[in-house]
Amino acid sequence: MSPQRLQQRLTLQSIRGLLLVPSVLAAAALLAACGQKSEGGAHAGGGAPPPAEVGVVTVKLGEVDLVTELPGRLEASRVAEVRARAAGILQKRVFTEGSDVKAGQLLFTIDPAPYAATFQSAQASLARAQANLQQAAALAERYKPLVAANAISKQDYVNAVAAAAQADADVAVGKAAVQTAKINLDYSQVTAPISGRIGRALVTEGALVGQGEATALAVVQQINPMYVNFTQSAAEVMALRRGLETGQLKRAPGTEAASVRLVLDGQGEYAQAGRLLFSDLTVDSTTGQITLRAEIPNPKGQLLPGLYVRVRLEQSQAANAFPVPQQAVTRSNTGDSVMIVGADGKVAPRKVKVSSAKGANWVVVDGLKDGDQIMVDGFQKLRGDAPVKPVPWQPIDVSASAAGGATPAAKAPAASAASAAASK
Repeated sequence: MSPQRLQQRLTLQSIRGLLLVPSVLAAAALLAACGQKSEGGAHAGGGAPPPAEVGVVTVKLGEVDLVTELPGRLEASRVAEVRARAAGILQKRVFTEGSDVKAGQLLFTIDPAPYAATFQSAQASLARAQANLQQAAALAERYKPLVAANAISKQDYVNAVAAAAQADADVAVGKAAVQTAKINLDYSQVTAPISGRIGRALVTEGALVGQGEATALAVVQQINPMYVNFTQSAAEVMALRRGLETGQLKRAPGTEAASVRLVLDGQGEYAQAGRLLFSDLTVDSTTGQITLRAEIPNPKGQLLPGLYVRVRLEQSQAANAFPVPQQAVTRSNTGDSVMIVGADGKVAPRKVKVSSAKGANWVVVDGLKDGDQIMVDGFQKLRGDAPVKPVPWQPIDVSASAAGGATPAAKAPAASAASAAASK
C-alpha cells in the first residue's frame, strides 16, 4: 500500500471515531437517567399506598314509617246483576257492551203487549168499581133521612150502607190490581239498578226470559272507587300491637291509622292513595290470617276487578330508626350486620336489628347511633385491617346508567361482597 493511501485510511478512521463520541456520551447519559429513575421508582414503591375510598352513609336517627307489603285482589265496590223480572220474549238490547251506564238507564226491552193488556183490564175493573161505589153511596145517603122519618125500614137502610162499603172495598181492590199491572208493565223495560260499567249481554234478542225464574241478562259493576281485599298474618298484627303498647312503634297518622298504596305488576306504584276501611275481628283458623279491606279511587278506570296487586300498608312509625340501603346489610341465620367505618378509618362489623323493608332500604331499629358511618360500597377494596377513606355514597340512577351504557354492577358491588367483607 502506498504511503498516501495509508494516510487517507488513517484520516477516515479518526473522523469516524470523533463522530461516535457524541453517540456514546448520549447513550451513557440516557443509561444514567434510567438508573436514577429506577432508583426513584423503587424508593417511591417502598412507601404505604393511599387509603382506598369507600362509599358510606351517615346515620341520623329519627321516625321512619314502617310499610308492610301484602298480596291482594281488587273487586268492584258495588256489583248488581241485571235480571228479567217479567216473563216474555226479549225484543231489544239498547246499550253498548262494556260502556258506562247510569242508574235507571234503559238496557233491555221485553215484549210489553200482554202486560199492557192486563194493565188496561185492571183500569177498566177499577172504573166499574168506582161507578158502583158512587151509586151505592148515593143510595145510602138518600135512605138516611127516610129511615129517620120511618119512611123505610131500618133493614133497607142497613143494606144500602153495607152495599156502599162493599163498593168502596171493590174500588180498593181495583186500585191494587191497577198498580200490580203497572209494575209488571214497567218490568218489561229493564233498567240499570246502579251506575257503573256494564259487561257483555248474557242473552240475545228473541230469547224467552223470566219464565219460572229471574233470568240473568247482564252485570253492572261500580269500579270507582274500588275495593282491595288482602290478608295479614295474625302474628304480624299482634307484634304491631305489642310495639305500639311498649312505645317502640308509634301509630301512623291518617284516617283509620293507615294509608294504602297499590303496586301494579309491571307498572310500579299506583298514583292514587287509598284508605283502610276495616280489619276483620276474627282469624281464619286454616291460614292464621286476618282479612283487611281498603278503598282505592279509580277515576280513570285503570284498575279492574279481579286484578292481582301488591298492597303497601303504612301502619306504624319506628322511633330512633334509620333506613339503610339493602346492599349495606348482611343478612344470615345468625342475625343482621353492617360494616361501620370508625373515626380512624378502620372498618368493623356491627350487629343490627332490621324491622322491615321500605323501598330499596332496610329499616334498622336497633344497633346504630347518631353519626355512625355505614359502608355501602367499596367492599372489594378492603385489605385486612388497612384503613379506608369514607366518601358520601350516591345512589345509582338506573335509568341514567342504562342510557349512558354504564353497568350498575361495576359501580355497586353485590351483597355477596358485603358478606365477604363482613366475614373478614
